[in-house]
Amino acid sequence: MKKFNIRKVLDGLTAASSSSSSATAQPGTPRENDVVQETLQSEHFQLCKTVRHGFPYQPSSMAYDPVQKILAVGTQTGALRLFGRAGVECYCQHESGAAVIQLQFLINEGALVSALADDSIHLWNLRQKIPAILHSLKFNRERITYCHLPFQSKWLYIGTERGNIHIVNVESFTLSGYVIMWNKAIELSTKTHPGPVVHISDNPMDEGKLLIGFECGVVVLWDLKSKKADYRYNYDEAIHSVAWHHEGKQFVCSHSDGTLTTWNIRAPAKPAQIITPHGKQPKDGKKPEPCKPILKVEYKTTRAGDPFMVLSGGLSYDTVGRRACLTVMHGKSTAVLEMDYPIVDFITLCETPYPNDFQEPYAVVVLLEKDLVVIDLGQIGYPIFESPYPLSIHESPVTCCEYFADCPSELIPALYSVGSRQKRQGYSKKEWPISGGNWGQGTQTYPEIIITGHADGSIKFWDASALMLQVLYKLKTAKVFERARGKEEKPSTDIVDEDPFAIQTLFWCPESRMLCVAGVSAHVIIYRFSKQEATTEVVQLLEVRMQCEFSEVDSPDPGGEQTPTLPTSAASSSPQEAEPPNQLTAGVNSSEGSRDNIPCLQVRSSPLKQSPGYQVELVVQLVWVSGEPPQQITSLAVNSSFGLVVFGNSNGLAVVDYVQKTLLLNLGTWELYSPSDPCQRQLRSPRKPRQPSGGFCDSNDGSNNSEDRCKSPTSEDRSRRGSPWLCKWPAGSMKNGKLAARMTQKLNVHRTKSDPHRYGKDNAFTRSRSSSVTSIDRESREAISSFYFCESFPRKSGSLASPCLLVGTTQGSVTVVALSLQPGGDQKLQQPLSFASCGTLVQLKGGILTMALLDAAGTLLPPSCEAWYDPNASDEEKEKEKTRRRRPATPPSSQEGQDSQFAVLCSDKQAKVVAMPSQTSIYKHNITETSFVLRADVVQMTGAYCIACFCANGHIMTLSLPSLRPLLDFNYLPLTDMRIARTFCFSNLGQALYMTSPTEIQRITYSQETCDNLQEMLSELFTPVETPEAPNRGFFKGLFGGGAQSLDREDLFGETAAGKASRSLAQHIPGPGSMEGMKGAASGVVGDLARARVALDERGQKLGELEERTAAMMASAESFSKHAHNMMVKYKDKKWYQL
Repeated sequence: MKKFNIRKVLDGLTAASSSSSSATAQPGTPRENDVVQETLQSEHFQLCKTVRHGFPYQPSSMAYDPVQKILAVGTQTGALRLFGRAGVECYCQHESGAAVIQLQFLINEGALVSALADDSIHLWNLRQKIPAILHSLKFNRERITYCHLPFQSKWLYIGTERGNIHIVNVESFTLSGYVIMWNKAIELSTKTHPGPVVHISDNPMDEGKLLIGFECGVVVLWDLKSKKADYRYNYDEAIHSVAWHHEGKQFVCSHSDGTLTTWNIRAPAKPAQIITPHGKQPKDGKKPEPCKPILKVEYKTTRAGDPFMVLSGGLSYDTVGRRACLTVMHGKSTAVLEMDYPIVDFITLCETPYPNDFQEPYAVVVLLEKDLVVIDLGQIGYPIFESPYPLSIHESPVTCCEYFADCPSELIPALYSVGSRQKRQGYSKKEWPISGGNWGQGTQTYPEIIITGHADGSIKFWDASALMLQVLYKLKTAKVFERARGKEEKPSTDIVDEDPFAIQTLFWCPESRMLCVAGVSAHVIIYRFSKQEATTEVVQLLEVRMQCEFSEVDSPDPGGEQTPTLPTSAASSSPQEAEPPNQLTAGVNSSEGSRDNIPCLQVRSSPLKQSPGYQVELVVQLVWVSGEPPQQITSLAVNSSFGLVVFGNSNGLAVVDYVQKTLLLNLGTWELYSPSDPCQRQLRSPRKPRQPSGGFCDSNDGSNNSEDRCKSPTSEDRSRRGSPWLCKWPAGSMKNGKLAARMTQKLNVHRTKSDPHRYGKDNAFTRSRSSSVTSIDRESREAISSFYFCESFPRKSGSLASPCLLVGTTQGSVTVVALSLQPGGDQKLQQPLSFASCGTLVQLKGGILTMALLDAAGTLLPPSCEAWYDPNASDEEKEKEKTRRRRPATPPSSQEGQDSQFAVLCSDKQAKVVAMPSQTSIYKHNITETSFVLRADVVQMTGAYCIACFCANGHIMTLSLPSLRPLLDFNYLPLTDMRIARTFCFSNLGQALYMTSPTEIQRITYSQETCDNLQEMLSELFTPVETPEAPNRGFFKGLFGGGAQSLDREDLFGETAAGKASRSLAQHIPGPGSMEGMKGAASGVVGDLARARVALDERGQKLGELEERTAAMMASAESFSKHAHNMMVKYKDKKWYQL
């Protein structure tokens, strides 16, 4: 029997009541929402998708409209991507999710037919900005294998796996009774089934002749009028594709043995020509060796020269490991173009849409598995066109993503100016040929930038303004390190099997343009932006030793010699004295495999030439400690005003001065808490006074001599329990470009009677623990998860704000570290830098995700930063830039008993708002009980601020600030892939994005205003264009015949002539876009009125029909009554025997 738990009942009641945030102000404290007027309401929020960028994931088919100049790509997941000119993109999805096997445009009609692997065909209306399905037809008894829609025809031919051909009217999406059965198409003497239909096309010069290709190698020329086969062409090898000569007298077939056969339509006995483009021709005249199948061939003619024959596949079997190729045969020349990925499909672009005219090919669009290439046929060497689409997002897998909306306007031109120099050369000089559609007319004018980090260590900056995406600049962080030339040279210190340079996380300050990235090999790189080229002779390197040791109790040093704490006067020591001895720099890598004091990657020793753009300022690497690899970095933050970068992992945190290239602070997570702190994570045995600070020197139970330890700057003695630590660090400089800061935190853990469950370890847990135990320990260890620089009140009830660092952990603690710094100018070089832990600010459920600070009016207080200046500029220019630097605002003061700030803290379970400096938790909201938050950001919306959250159960929520009122809760997308969790990010003004597939970025909005204006902002696919004139038949062809023969297909396929098709063959399904029709869907109030009017008309019509039926029934009843009365009168007086 299930136990009744009153606590769960109370928790349920609490969760039910938490839809409105709970204020927990202390008695006598005025409610802060009486002061802050919140303007955000629920009506300001609505969630919808905007655009999708990137290469279509797992493409399967392609089509092109030569008049509208629009390209369509179908995928294996049922998605459709449509491309026009640069910035014109559209995404739509089939509900079934079945693979798209073929696409057919209704050329210049603004419509598209898609055939899916679930044997359904759909008609898409492209005349509206968001395409919709007008009609669908689901086949029940036969499987679709091929579709063909002749130019300017409304009758669609559908070939099936059984070898039959059905005909569909694309206007009504109804089947015709005209069917071409396979047994009538092939010879009666044939004993085997010909296989599925692999090709259908009509003769370019005679629409009444249909060419049907069967998989077995049989091709039939079918006469539609006489309903019989005119000619049958037989070949021993299976057919993959067929292509016509424009005069309709010849066609070419590609076969599974790598051959091409050319047939004259009136000579079915044997092919006119057989060639093997990639086969070796034997000298004795025998048949060439078989090659791989030629999957597709296209035959295009020109007026002035030789025809083009373009084909994919057909390579020799002895070319093992060779990449996929596209072959272009033009006259006597044959060009083999290697592709980076396997070819899915290709289309030759021609000047005319009419199949019975000279085609004049000018380009080939090649759809690869992971790329789209357009080849220029008009230039020597067949160069490719430079793609205007953002299809290179997945050039290396995306590992992290950040989104910045409404960033400084000068950033995009600056990034573009340095990125334009990185463009490849050798592209075609012609303009991109796919040029259809028009841009949207939206009013969204603020600049947007997306930054993507990749597995190869590269970082890309993208211009994402106005729902477009264009690459601005690419940074390769791997250039900083030495690369192993082969697998045998791979260093044994790697902590990842592959992609050692992959980007783990990044931090970007748009105002100062400082960029800081953390990689999976426990390295941090700080970059400055410069418009000038520079050469770095020696890459500045700082090695940090971060370790968290566990032992039962402190043991005395074997030698018994006590190491005194460094005196306070050491603060004024020279920078050279603060550098550790050289023997520590070299590190240890013994033959037994014990690795110590060595980094995971080797920084390059040769000079580094740095192009304009982001240039390396400093490299920080965590080193191996006693055979244990460094832990990956979990959080990162930069403050450009103070020249500080802080990073943390499961061992602790480190603060680095990237201006002076020195390590200022290195702490274990447990050292953030004072011993009397109620939120202290782990119990410590008392330290002996002789021990120096664990945050600044290596104290491995006295195993190292005093000379082997880092000569750290002074730190106040923290041996007294109950007092927060305080440490000072003098300004210093690099020596020989390298500083090895070896520091180890020693954590002593033991069980106590008062709290036996608090992170105690059993006696078997020693320093030489196994790797499995180590991994378990790392999972449970408290890690640093978030940082936030701010100007706030570090101590409770303080009166003056000062620089602070908020530190959030994976177990919900938020601690405050006070920074005593002199921002800007040369003062920083003269004043010592000190840090002081002020204890825990607040405790939340779950790991801390984001933190922010609001002023008394509810406005965000961003971290102080300096304006950008070029580090490589002349001294005069630097002086001018320094006068323009942004200095931190004057620290706000707080009157006694009054709070002037709100600290906003959000974990993966709940959010809290804490009033400062009283440190009173005034609002709390439980975001989720059954799931957890993956991403949370404090964002700006219509002049106010809110918290935006994305949960693992798919919900996207927003909470007002500071009262934490729920404003939006939308069940959008459940977490189906860790890629979504890794890349989901919010930005200001209601923008968000995530990687919906390994190759595509999906952008969404949670702003009602953006949703309302989305129709205007989206691009248009269909534009009114006149269809080119049909080719002139010429005087003699018109007089004596020989020109193109037209066919009235309505007389053949219409219901009058062909009858109705079997209802069980296919089911017609009206699409959601059918009411709008082919000329576009009505939108807004007009559309609603139109639909209401249609509904009223239908209702009136039904009422009229009901009235007519009622009247008819009344007339029938009256007639029956009269007839019955007459019968009664007639037989009233007669006896029964007289009847």
